[in-house]
Amino acid sequence: MQDGSLIAAVDLGSNSFRMEIGRLDHGSVFRVDYLKETVRQGGGLDEQRNLTSEAMQRGWATLARFGERLAGFKSFQVRAVATQTLREARNRDLFLKKAEQLLGFPIDVISGREEARLIYQGVSQVLEGAQEKRLVMDIGGRSTELIVGIGSQPRAMESYRVGSVVWAERYFPNGRLDAQAFDTAIIAAKAVLDEAMTGFSKGWTAAYGSAGTIGAIADILHAGGRPEGWIEAKALVELRQQLQSAGHIDKLNLLALKEDRRPVLGAGLSVLIAVFDLLGIERMRAMDTGLRHGVLHDLIGRDSDTADIRSQSIERLARRFEVDALQAQRVQLAAEHFFANVIDSFDDVPEQSQRHQRKLRWASQLHEVGALISHSDCHKHSAYILENADVLGFSNNELHRLSLLVLGHKGKLRKLEADFEDVRFVQQLMSLRLAVLLCHARVAPALKGLSLNCHVASKNFTLSYTPSWASKFPQSMHLLQQEVQSWQKTSWTLALLLS
Repeated sequence: MQDGSLIAAVDLGSNSFRMEIGRLDHGSVFRVDYLKETVRQGGGLDEQRNLTSEAMQRGWATLARFGERLAGFKSFQVRAVATQTLREARNRDLFLKKAEQLLGFPIDVISGREEARLIYQGVSQVLEGAQEKRLVMDIGGRSTELIVGIGSQPRAMESYRVGSVVWAERYFPNGRLDAQAFDTAIIAAKAVLDEAMTGFSKGWTAAYGSAGTIGAIADILHAGGRPEGWIEAKALVELRQQLQSAGHIDKLNLLALKEDRRPVLGAGLSVLIAVFDLLGIERMRAMDTGLRHGVLHDLIGRDSDTADIRSQSIERLARRFEVDALQAQRVQLAAEHFFANVIDSFDDVPEQSQRHQRKLRWASQLHEVGALISHSDCHKHSAYILENADVLGFSNNELHRLSLLVLGHKGKLRKLEADFEDVRFVQQLMSLRLAVLLCHARVAPALKGLSLNCHVASKNFTLSYTPSWASKFPQSMHLLQQEVQSWQKTSWTLALLLS
């Protein structure tokens, strides 16, 4: 991505939706625009964990306004992520379908650990001290993330289902702020966060809190005479007393208290007190950066294999499941050969084409990741692992698409619940299947004399081969003829053509 390029991050949080637009300048991102709207979608989940119609309407209206601001941006310049509320919502697909249309870009529902990684990245990029051992914390509307790392590298990450919106509903009903409500909320938060004592109570020397609830509390404390940007344990106790003295959120009269924070301040404070107590935190520095800044930083790295955390995660997963690296490389080279044949048959900007090529490479590397479980139905085991693994850098959507490619690398195609109208997906799938087929003997295939063409309008692939190739590799020709039959069960066809 070139200097001067505009990039944007959209954060669909449980309390607020935020959009950060920045300009890239020599590896740094400088703010161009920032929009925030309090949607409080986390309070819109009913007892069946479905988003209510009102909650969806609030979200759609906000994203329509964000979408207008993003008009003219390309897909590789924008990343939108959704967190705990949409992780939980059973009807999220209904919300996301219209949300993506209004925003104009895909929305990635990310795992809790991936959210934690991005938060750490957003905070750490503005901190000095390459070897500093740090704890980073974020309190959201329905989840709290804790991360311990050294410099810019996170070492332990976790997300807990504790947040200011859900705690406000459960323990501070109707806006009351009494001692019993605080006691109950703090005990409940500790019960959920108790396991954090194992991985997060040691190994760090400095504590940081990302923007949002922690930033709002820091602002209130500073307005009351405390050091700017710092939160001390004794100051939290005093703030609790102030809230209890008020008795109700409507009676709060605190400098720097914003109206959108009023309903959730007591709940957020109770969670923060619980974490301070559990982890023995005496002092925490509040940062202005958080998830959306991590998304922006991550967006830059996605243009490069070496900087893309996803490529590193794929390599780790392959090692963990003892994937046959030589066979994976054979399949990868063959798949890339066929995909290069068809890459020009569908319009893409170069950056987008490179991303499609990279995802095909990942599928090639992991198509046998399930073989360690069982060689029988390896493709099914591989797809299950990818569908359910917590792989750093990937959203749930990306892992699902990758799992579909891996599931479809051999066997019947009708089992795939995939969108065969997605041209790029079909081209990736065809390239991968042909590669696996031709590597059946687990030796490097002879690709000279083979050429794949894609006719998008007629939904047809043509594989051209020479007479000498067919006579030299009769078993491969037999498998290719079977592959022709497999594609007849889909809306696409494959034809073999003697050239």
